[in-house]
This record gives sequence, C-alpha cells and structure tokens, in this order.
Amino acid sequence: MSSDRVPERAKDAPSPTKLAQTITAQDMKRHLSTIASTEFEGRETGTDGQKKAAEYIARYFQKLGIPAIGNDGNYFQQINFFAENWENIDLEMDGTPLRHLWDYYAMPADNESRDWKDIDEVTFLGYGIDDPAYSDYKGTDVAGKAILIYPDEPKDRKGNYLVSGTSNPSDWFENLEKKLQVAKQHGVEVVFIIDNDFKQNVSNARREILNRRLAMVESLPEDRNLANSVFLSSEVAKKMISGEFKKVVKARKRIQKKGKLRSVSIPVNLRLRQEKSVRSLVGENVLGYIEGTDPELKDELLVITAHYDHLGKRGEDIYFGADDNGSGTSTVLEVAQAFAQAKSEGWGPRRSVLIMLVSGEEKGLLGSQYYVEYPIFPLENTIANVNVDMVGRVDPKHEEKGNSDYIYVIGSNRLSTELHQINEDANARYTQLELDYTYNAEDDPNRYYYRSDHYNFAERGIPAIFYFNGTHEDYHRTSDTVDKINFEKMEKIGRLVFYTSWELANRDDRIKVDVRP
Repeated sequence: MSSDRVPERAKDAPSPTKLAQTITAQDMKRHLSTIASTEFEGRETGTDGQKKAAEYIARYFQKLGIPAIGNDGNYFQQINFFAENWENIDLEMDGTPLRHLWDYYAMPADNESRDWKDIDEVTFLGYGIDDPAYSDYKGTDVAGKAILIYPDEPKDRKGNYLVSGTSNPSDWFENLEKKLQVAKQHGVEVVFIIDNDFKQNVSNARREILNRRLAMVESLPEDRNLANSVFLSSEVAKKMISGEFKKVVKARKRIQKKGKLRSVSIPVNLRLRQEKSVRSLVGENVLGYIEGTDPELKDELLVITAHYDHLGKRGEDIYFGADDNGSGTSTVLEVAQAFAQAKSEGWGPRRSVLIMLVSGEEKGLLGSQYYVEYPIFPLENTIANVNVDMVGRVDPKHEEKGNSDYIYVIGSNRLSTELHQINEDANARYTQLELDYTYNAEDDPNRYYYRSDHYNFAERGIPAIFYFNGTHEDYHRTSDTVDKINFEKMEKIGRLVFYTSWELANRDDRIKVDVRP
C-alpha cells in the first residue's frame, strides 16, 4: 500500500463500532426464526431441511453482494461421505460353503450387488488381457460366463513381458481395474482371480472390507463398469480347476512359448451371492468470500465458521436446534453483513475473509473436516479460525449467578497467545462480557475443545477460538426452540466475534503460532 493512501484510509474508513452496530438482536431473531422453523425440519445433513437451510444462507450472501465461489459457480462446497459394505457375501463349491476372508475375498467397491447365481462352468482365460500386442480374449466368446485369470502379465521364454516386449511390465501388470473393465465389455459375469499372495492381500483387504465407517471422498463414485470379481487362494483355485489342472498348466506354458492362449473350459458346481449395502451422506458447506483489499495481505485468509446442521427429525418429532446451532449460524450471518458492508463502502478488510457455514457437524465435524482435506484456499495462508457454536442461551452456572453477559472462550491460547490477547482487548474495549475459560482447561472432562468445528483447523496448526454458552436442559432435545433464545446476549457476543475478527483481518502482522501444542 502506498504511503499517500494510508492517511486517507484512516480518515475515511468506517470505525469497527459503526460496523458492529449492524449486528442486531432483531436481525438475529429474523434469521433464527427461519433457520429453526418447522419448515427446515431440524436441518439434518443430507435431508431436504438441510438443503433448504443452505439455500437460505446462499440467498442471504447473494443479497449482501458476496460473490459465489463454490462448486459450479454457486455458494456451496459439496461434502461427500460414502461407504459400501457386504450385506451378504457367500461362495459355495460342490455344496460346501467357503469362508470369506479366509478362502476367498471380494471388494464391495469393485462389485455390483447380486443375488445367488449358479455357475456350472468357468473358462480359464490366462491373464484377462485384451491388448493389440497380446490378447487372452481372441477367439473365445465369454459373454455371460465366468472366467478364471492370473492377476499379473505373462512373459515369453526370454523373460520379456508379452505386452510391453521388454523386461518392464505394461500397465496391465498391476491395473486390475483395467482387466475388470475389459471383462465387463466382453460380457463376463464374474472374474475369479488366482491370488498367489493371498495371505498378505487378504490381511490388507480385511481392514477395508470390515470398516463400516463412512469415508470422505472428493466426489461420489460413478459407475466404473467393472465385471464382478472374487479373489481365490491358490488352494481354492486348485480345487476349482480339479480334473482340468493339467490342461490349465499346459495352456499357461503355451502362452509363454507361443504368445497365445488356448482357453480351457472347467466344469464346476459353484454358487455365488454378492449383496451389498451402499450408504452416502451428501451435505453442503456454504461459502461467503470477502476478498481482502490490501494487495500485500489479501492472500492471507481468516475463516469464520458455524455449523448450521442439527439432528433433524425422529418420527414426527423435530429437533429444532435453535441454540445448537441456529444461534451460531445467525450470529455469523450478521458478522458477514458487517464485513460485506465495509467492503461495499470501499473499506473492506485488508486480509480476505471466508464466512463458512458448515454441515455435518452433528455427524462428527464432517463439514469442517472436509474443508481442511479439500480446502478452497491454501491452509498455509489461513491465519486463524473463529468458530461460533451455541451462543443464544444461559447455562445453569451463570443463570444461578444472574449473569447472562458472559461467554465461554475455548482454544484461544492453545496455539497463539496473540489470538488470546486480541480477544481479551476487544472485549475490554467494546463489549465487557465475562470471558469464562472454564472449558478451556486441558483437563476439562467435557473436552469441548475437541468437539466443535474449530478443532479441525487447530489440529493442523491453525490458531482457533471457539465461542460457546455452555449446555442447558434443552441441549439435543426437541425443546431447543427459538422462544428460549436470549437475543440481546447474542447481539453482544456477535459484536465481540466481529471485533476480534476485524482486528485479525486488519492488523499489520499475521498472528504468530507461538504455543507448542
């Protein structure tokens, strides 16, 4: 910034006090009365109610003149969690059940769900390769059949791989997906794969197959067009081949000698069932981006968060989530308005600010976890996270004292003493709330430091501060409703959130990480 602009900016820029006055109890009540309404049905991630809440937030950002920076030119970062597991997986040979993860294994993600299928013939098809340089499919019709293959790539008598023609294998060697795609194209029903490293591979597969948790994915899997597949131990493969063993050995030697396969038809008595369950959770983080005005600082980013999801419906009962976390959502929307107004008047924050309302918090901090795994802006440029989660009620401790003008502050000094002091100074100068650090203690049995969205930032070394009013008798109950919210208290806390955020976004120096975790 040139020296001649500084005095002009200092003279004309709106004061933080003027901007903070746009944060009002009346506006907060208006937001919350919509967000925690019956129409939004408790905003459980993945439901219509959550989508309606996301649209409400996006429309408000648009009204403020905040540009859309999300997926496909909208205000959303889609969050995707996905899991495929076996519901029933069974393989019988000659009427005898084989043991999954002992005699054979199959990966749910690589298979379509199918009911019992009787198999009376398996075609030995070498290595399952179909390439101009070498093809196991040439001259063999396998449509509607089961095939048996080896997983790697054949060599000639000189030790060169048949596809590459050199001592280095082609991508057929390890690319099993390619083999399953080719099998699907040829109409193969199921591919049995002889796994010579079965013991090691089944151990690795077991962890993935038995994991029931939803996994984070950058995008939901599309149809990969793979033939169904089953990996067999060498022992089970020999039993399957049985009386045709010599023919299979001869066919394999012929590949090495002549570079051609003569397929072998193997009579079998098999039954196979592969039935799986598929679960997905798709939510949206809603992004409001206010670009910084200082060319030297605008690449640095302050992230302000609150989760807007809640528990949804159970039967006809709605968990409205007015305090948890409609209060935090409404507060952050008002903070967004103050920043947007400063920007519209030509004096926006020096650093960039991302106002992010996240979903999936009630499922395990999933929305914020997704953002730090797939950040819109580099995490190394993120200076701090300011997180607001439940700020609309008075807990029993402070109710007994007759004091509603308080806020629990958590995490402010865990990574940066400067962040802690900035919040202290802002409160002393502007809001004069009681800052209660009870839940910031490292031995706090409630472990609130680890239970809200700021933790995903702090875990990656980004200083974070969490504003929280404590729990109450309506926490996670259908009785957490708008009529019980203290909006005057919310207004004061919202202004403190803004003053602290404004200082973080406008101070000359980025706050330092000076506390060892």
